[in-house]
Amino acid sequence: MSPEGKRLFNIVVLGFGFMFMFTAFQTCGNIEQTVIKSFNNTEFHGSGYTSMAIIYGVFSASNLIAPSVVTVIGPQLSMFFSGLLYSGYIAMFIYPYTWSFYTASVLVGIGAAVLWTAQGNVLAINSTDDTIGRNSGIFWALLQFSLFFGNLYIYCAWHGHVHITDKDRQTVFISLTVISLVGCFLFFLIRKPDPEPTAPSEQSQSQSESSESFSAARAFKMFGTKEMLLLSLSIAYTGLELTFYSGVYGTCIGAMTRFGQDAKSLIGISGICIGVGEILGGGVFGMLNKCNRFGRNPVVLLGLITHYVAFYLIFLNIASDAPIAPEPGTDLQAYIDPSVGVALFCSFLLGFGDSCFNTQLLSIIGLNSLHSTSQFNCDTCYFFLLQSIMAALAFFYSNYLLLHWQLLILVLMGFLGCVTFFLAEWKAESRRRESDYDSI
Repeated sequence: MSPEGKRLFNIVVLGFGFMFMFTAFQTCGNIEQTVIKSFNNTEFHGSGYTSMAIIYGVFSASNLIAPSVVTVIGPQLSMFFSGLLYSGYIAMFIYPYTWSFYTASVLVGIGAAVLWTAQGNVLAINSTDDTIGRNSGIFWALLQFSLFFGNLYIYCAWHGHVHITDKDRQTVFISLTVISLVGCFLFFLIRKPDPEPTAPSEQSQSQSESSESFSAARAFKMFGTKEMLLLSLSIAYTGLELTFYSGVYGTCIGAMTRFGQDAKSLIGISGICIGVGEILGGGVFGMLNKCNRFGRNPVVLLGLITHYVAFYLIFLNIASDAPIAPEPGTDLQAYIDPSVGVALFCSFLLGFGDSCFNTQLLSIIGLNSLHSTSQFNCDTCYFFLLQSIMAALAFFYSNYLLLHWQLLILVLMGFLGCVTFFLAEWKAESRRRESDYDSI
């Protein structure tokens, strides 16, 4: 196999490994609050929202040590052992205990930071300037397909179920655990790429960058750049809406008894619709990369408008107590007769809007650190750090706030995030003109 073929093979294996793992984990996150409400074990007192808050909180803190872990044991073993932690978290639902539930949440938070740092490392060493866009697109597309398969399985397994029995739960989570483990072992198929010859000047620059230590103090110093500070509210918003579409909204749909006996299985269809929106938005604005001639601001504005339409329709369609309703669900009605079609359309809009924000954020972050690998590492670390902190905060308040208050927070943060992104984009455009770049 040619060196380029070997690198492409590694990217495809990386994508399939993450697809299997997150088919299991994202499905688990989507249904866990609904599943926990149905437990017949009165000794279990856990909350899915609290668990996800712990995961993202630990994830944010662990981002500062993850690069060191990947450097010591290598990206391949880092992904494998992190994947085992993900699999253990999913397997915990087969026979759940409160102590094991929250312990597994902490471990997954640590594993998530190591996993995503290692993923970036594998993607980088198997890409060149000419192939990084293609390889990122391949990986991203395979990852987003995880939203299809797991949620389709949930729809088929729970179709017509009003209550989730212990047998239903155990069957689903045994299957998800096996799927996650398959993804873990796929990482061993990744081969070490052949090194490319480099010019002496490039080699000395690479050695200089690799000799720089990734310390917490240095990372925080680099976090303070004006560009990243401007993008902070935009990144924070993606953390809040990540929580909403990946955990809260599915729970709301499952709690709506007015949707009929299929309300629980609709959680799976909702996840599929989110995946369709994510893949469509990523394909148009990320992989195809056709929006650069118009700048990033129109795409982010489209994402905000899409989310605002979704929030308004959700406000009209979903009962306000749906996020915190007990296991039997809620009989309350919002402002219109509850519509399954409107609910699923909102799922699509949430996924599409999320892809608009994330593709443009990652694009401008990459531009700001184009000539410095260490700066890129710090900026992406800051991105995941702030996003995971806000996701943890959102999962925490989701235990207590009614739906309309959660939507209000999203509306306000979305507006502020959009405005500050515009400022960061205009600053990047100004710098591009000064530097005589042909394109951003």
